[in-house]
Amino acid sequence: MDLKQLRDGIDEIDSSILSLFLKRMELCKEVADFKKQHDMPVFQGGREQEIIERIRVLTGNRELENGTTALFTNIMDISKILQNRAILSDSTDYSYAAPDFKGAKKVGCQGTSGANSESAARTVFGDRDFTFYPSFEDVFKAVQAGEVDYGVLPVQNSTAGSVDSTYDLMAKYPFYIVKMVTLEINHCLAAKSGTKIEDISCVYSHRQALSQCEVFLSRTKLKKAEYSNTATAAEKVLRSEEPIAAICSEDCAERLGLEILARDIADCTINRTQFIIISKDLQVAEDSDAVSVMLTIPHREGSLYRLLTKFFVNGMNLLRIENRPIRDGSFDVMFFLDFSGKLSDPSVKAVLRDLDENLSNFRCIGTFKSE
Repeated sequence: MDLKQLRDGIDEIDSSILSLFLKRMELCKEVADFKKQHDMPVFQGGREQEIIERIRVLTGNRELENGTTALFTNIMDISKILQNRAILSDSTDYSYAAPDFKGAKKVGCQGTSGANSESAARTVFGDRDFTFYPSFEDVFKAVQAGEVDYGVLPVQNSTAGSVDSTYDLMAKYPFYIVKMVTLEINHCLAAKSGTKIEDISCVYSHRQALSQCEVFLSRTKLKKAEYSNTATAAEKVLRSEEPIAAICSEDCAERLGLEILARDIADCTINRTQFIIISKDLQVAEDSDAVSVMLTIPHREGSLYRLLTKFFVNGMNLLRIENRPIRDGSFDVMFFLDFSGKLSDPSVKAVLRDLDENLSNFRCIGTFKSE
C-alpha cells in the first residue's frame, strides 16, 4: 500500500469520525433540552468519570489510554459548552449600570500628587482632586468600604511585566474592573537643584520603575532602594538633607521643583503601563469587549489544557493570562484571565456558566474596553 492509499484511508476514517461527532452533538442538544426542562445542571461529575473509565477499558492499549482520554474529555467539554448555550439561549439579560466617571464624587489612587496613577486617573476623570492612599491595599479597602467610587491601580508594564502586589490584592478583595487605561511612562532621574550624579548616594523609586531603568542604573553604578511610589520617592528626595535622587515622571519632578538630571532613562523607548479602574459593584460600559475572571484549577493531568479548550471552542481570544501563588502554605496558584467578548454574548454566558459549574473557586471580576 503506497502513501496516497494510506492517506486516503485516513481521510475516510476522519469523515466517519466527523459524522459520528455531529450525531453525538445532536444528542447532546436533546440532553440539554431535557436538563433545561427539569432544571438540572449541565455538569454531572459522576457521569463524566463513568464515560472516561469506560473509554479507558475499551481502548485496550495502555499506550493509547491517555490519548483516548484526552479525545473524549475534549468532546465532553465541547458538549458542555453547547449544552450551556442551549440552556441560556432564551435567558433574560441582566441589566447592569454603566460606569459614571463624570459623576464620581471620590476617586482613590496610591501615592501622592504627581504619581503615574494620578496621570492615569486624569485620562478618565479629568482635572480634579483625587484621594491618595499610602498603599495599593488601602485603595482596595477604600473601594470595598465605599469611601471612594472608583480606585486606580497599575497591573502591568510593557517592560517590567505584571505588578505582582496588585494581583495578590485582587485575589484578596471583592471588586470589579470597569475600565482599562494605558499610559505612556517617561522616567527621569530627579534630585535637589545643584546635585551632581556622581554625588548621589542612593536612588529611590517603586520596584517597577527601578526594574524599568535597570540599564541606566547599572551604567551609572547608582545604588538603588525600593520605595512605595515614584511620587512619594520624589517627596523623600525633597525632604532629605542627603544627596539622594528619585526615579519619577518629569511632571512630578517639575511640580516639586526638583532638578532633572537625566531624561528618558527607561530601558525601552516605548514604556507603557496599564491601569485598571475598579468599583465595588459590577458596571458595564456599552463599548466593553473584554471579560476578566479569576479562578483555580484542580491538580489533575490536563486541567490547564481543558481550561484553554473552552475558550478555543468558543472562538475567544485570550488577551492575558497571569498566575499568582495563593499564599496559604500550598503551592496552588490563582489564574487571572482576560478574554474577548461581551457579557451579553451567548458564548460568554456559556463559558462563564461552565467555569462556575466546574471549578470550586471561580469569579468574574469585570468587563472593560480592551486597549
